[in-house]
Amino acid sequence: MNAQPHPLAPELRAVSGRDLAALVASLLLVAAPHAEHSPWWVAMLVLSLYAWRVYLGITRAPLPPLWLLLVLTAAAMGGIWAQYHTIFGRSPGIVLLCLFSGLKLLEMRSHRDATVVAFLCFFLIVTNFFYSQSIPTALVMCVALVAITTTLVGFAAPQRRSQANLRTAGLLLAHAAPAALVLFLLFPRVQGPLWGVPQDAYAGVSGLSDTMSPGNLARLALSDATAFRVEFRGEPPPPQLRYWRGPVLWDFDGRDWRMGPTILSKFTPPVGGDRTYRYSVVLEPHNRNWLFALETAASLPPGARYTEDGQILSRRPVRQRIRYELESVTDAAPETAQDSGALRRALRLPEGFDPRSVALAHEWRDASQSDAAIVARAIDFLRAGRYVYTLEPPRLGVDSVDEFLFDTKAGFCEHFASAFVFLMRAAGVPARVVTGYQGGDVNPVDQIVTVRQSDAHAWAEVYLRGQGWVRVDPTAAAVPGRIASGLARAVPEGEPLPLLMRPQLQWLRSLRYQWEALSYKWNIWVLGYDPQRQRELMSLVGMRDADWRKLTATLFTVLGLFTALLLVWSLRRVVRPDPVQKAWQAFCRKLGARGIERSPFEGPRDYSERAARDLPQARGAIHRIGELYVALRYGAAAPPARIDELKRLVRDLRLS
Repeated sequence: MNAQPHPLAPELRAVSGRDLAALVASLLLVAAPHAEHSPWWVAMLVLSLYAWRVYLGITRAPLPPLWLLLVLTAAAMGGIWAQYHTIFGRSPGIVLLCLFSGLKLLEMRSHRDATVVAFLCFFLIVTNFFYSQSIPTALVMCVALVAITTTLVGFAAPQRRSQANLRTAGLLLAHAAPAALVLFLLFPRVQGPLWGVPQDAYAGVSGLSDTMSPGNLARLALSDATAFRVEFRGEPPPPQLRYWRGPVLWDFDGRDWRMGPTILSKFTPPVGGDRTYRYSVVLEPHNRNWLFALETAASLPPGARYTEDGQILSRRPVRQRIRYELESVTDAAPETAQDSGALRRALRLPEGFDPRSVALAHEWRDASQSDAAIVARAIDFLRAGRYVYTLEPPRLGVDSVDEFLFDTKAGFCEHFASAFVFLMRAAGVPARVVTGYQGGDVNPVDQIVTVRQSDAHAWAEVYLRGQGWVRVDPTAAAVPGRIASGLARAVPEGEPLPLLMRPQLQWLRSLRYQWEALSYKWNIWVLGYDPQRQRELMSLVGMRDADWRKLTATLFTVLGLFTALLLVWSLRRVVRPDPVQKAWQAFCRKLGARGIERSPFEGPRDYSERAARDLPQARGAIHRIGELYVALRYGAAAPPARIDELKRLVRDLRLS
């Protein structure tokens, strides 16, 4: 004989159809975003497990046996191992959690099991932020939080209406919101994540590379993703000055350019300059060490390093959004001194490649009086060449520079930069390729400059005696519209462009400007709330030099005060009777004054019957008050009109 659950043990009560529907809906809210990052078969399997449990609940069929669940678990783990070659890490771990949520549903028999699934939903909410911390993700997860809390309230109050459970859940979360805000503001911050994240958390991050070959920047230009955002103190520089320096490429093997070894150097602020720009950069994660800066940098972020070729590097790969402050100057005095080894490195060329380009460079060398004259001849050559700037450059063979310069005459910025630096080196002028970003879109809403992956660019630097390293942009020489008007107006009509760069979608870009202004504030004040921001906030409220001890003491003090206030408010609600109870107590006092005292064990219906027998002259009114009190006290939500009727009947009751 099976033991029956005790009626006073709600955790052993069977799960109703309403509870099951609410739980599955909550699971779908938190698991659906993971379908984008999971293999298709995993998404289908999880959805099938949820649907199977709903079907069993509708048909009241028995749940699957334990051996079948064990077989499904083993098969799912085997499939994940085959897919990821591990069951640890961000992606396989989250996929396993989603699968286990479906399997737990299939063995769920009581509210105790359902509560475990609900708490698993809370954990799955957190995992969504491993992939995205955007505003839409936060809003969807807030909806999921309300849904899960409402489901848990429904477990404890199975007879209540769903709207009442939703109000209770909202009240609980409203009580928790101030405490959550205090924890967010005062919990001692640490630099970087609170725990180590597996290496696969940084997979799929796009951006510049330490190599450049024909076509790779053109592919990157098709991405509309944000690389970084810049907030200037004052007017931003004009487009022709917005060169954001990144990796510098020195070594060429006939097709690909590479950085080669990085040589660190002591940073010396440049001398002079026409204008100084002060700005802050919010850099998106790109899993590299590069910190992009407007040329020429006049300061370094704290802890950053500097290389001989002008790169600014962080000490660790940028694997989360960071913010740093910089200064840059224009037209600073040149650094004329240069190591002879670096100059020899800037002249190296592989033998046997691009003979036509080499011959042309030798002609320039023989006909020119100086290196500056060679540079001028090369720029004139590109201007007169009728070259086409395109995102779909033709494929090039072994002699890629020759084919681009003399045959196809169509390419992206890396083709122009590569060919120019090759010509300079062949002519005996030290040169190197600089990659980074050029331009940026000024948001008219908040004047923030947004630099996207589509702004990726490559240019050249040549070393001239008495002038040092001089920037030369071969793309600007051949296609001036790229720098003056941006990518969209430089490419031929009809070529594929990122959706929001297309000129006919001006209305959509206006909406994006509004959204990006909001996202920037979100990134700065929520996602970017780091130790520095926390110290600034504490200084505003008079807490200077706030270390973790002061912050912890303040945190517990504020939480203690908040708890005390909430306790006082709750006790007031408990002590103060509701209107129905208050009217009933007044009724009992009137009867007690006539000697008809209510016994502690006596229910309202029995008490009313006894009072009506002892006071027959008021029998009708007493019966009406008793019935109305029972209906209002133990029935559905009390309408105000009936409560007013009870108050009036008690007030008008005459017993003499």
